[in-house]
Amino acid sequence: MTMGETKKKEEEQKRVLILCVDRDADLGVKAGIKTPVIGRKENLNAAVALALKDPEEPDANAMFEAIHIYDRLKCEGKPDEILEISTISGSELGGVGADRKIVAELNELLGSFPASEVILVTDGYTDEAVLPLVESRVPVSSVRRIVVKHSESIEETAALFSRYLKLIVDNPRYSRIALGLPGVLFLILGILSIFNLLYYYWIAFIFVLSMFMLLKGFGVDKTVKNIYKWIDEYSPPPLRVQISNFSAVAGLVCVVLAFYLGWASVAAKLVTPADTAGWLAKFPQIAGYFLKDSITLIVAGVCVTLLGRAIRWYLERDVRLLRNVALMVIIAWSRQISDGAADVLTNQGGVEKLIFSIVIGILIGVASVLVIFVVHRSAAGFFEETEEQVEEFREG
Repeated sequence: MTMGETKKKEEEQKRVLILCVDRDADLGVKAGIKTPVIGRKENLNAAVALALKDPEEPDANAMFEAIHIYDRLKCEGKPDEILEISTISGSELGGVGADRKIVAELNELLGSFPASEVILVTDGYTDEAVLPLVESRVPVSSVRRIVVKHSESIEETAALFSRYLKLIVDNPRYSRIALGLPGVLFLILGILSIFNLLYYYWIAFIFVLSMFMLLKGFGVDKTVKNIYKWIDEYSPPPLRVQISNFSAVAGLVCVVLAFYLGWASVAAKLVTPADTAGWLAKFPQIAGYFLKDSITLIVAGVCVTLLGRAIRWYLERDVRLLRNVALMVIIAWSRQISDGAADVLTNQGGVEKLIFSIVIGILIGVASVLVIFVVHRSAAGFFEETEEQVEEFREG
């Protein structure tokens, strides 16, 4: 037979792969065996190792069944078939990661053994997830599901019941519901029985049950647990951040009080108009009295907030400190401008005071900008500047 005829005969033969899939990676997690496992001897050793680690493991039974199918097809001895057996696995985390690992190992396996058909062997619980992944790459001629048979004897039923009962008692996750809630209800029943108040029991029963359902339904217990965990693990921020946060809160309080004082002044000095036309006619006076009695606290609140930020940036050697100081000076002088505007609105003064305040404010703003540039150049070594901060400082 020539080489061409031999190659043609090999191409005509079916390459049958008996494939066992361990989607949750018990073979690697429990037995420490790396997949893919290729060959009868290797699969037999891996199945024995997994069964010794966990005799109740369904994947070990699936591997034994795959070996059984391989041996049976070998005994049939069909000359047109080349047989191979292999086991691949996913991930113990499940989900997308497990499927991607299965696909990667299957592609690796098909690279070394290009199968024409697959006999898939699973533990019966992963068919819906595994079968489409295999069928998309190679035809599946048969699926063998292995479900471990259990005896229905009373002894095994009792053992299974004891196992779940122990789980309910020892596991706090289940004992709170299975034991804690009935325990509270029985305790209420006992207390009401002592005082001959059993007719209140159904009210207490419904109240306790509804409270439990509300707490669990809206996740109140988890929220309380997270709050406690946050308090327990809370670490205060650095001192400079605390100063900045405190000044921001104090400034906000000043602004809120300023709005209260402004409206209180308007209510005390003016009669509330009855219609929209009255509001429009008295709007200048309303704005004037509001500004007159609130502007001092508003300016103080803003300056306190900026002062806290200035202290923080001084401790951090941030170049934005200079611009912040200039802004504080301008805002502080804006109190005089607002006071002049309030006098004009309430007919208590002329516009000369307002114009004078605006001109002085402009001069103070220009002088502040010149001063911060001079200070910035003379104290360049003090500030730890980044390129972004320098560019932001120049734009400001």
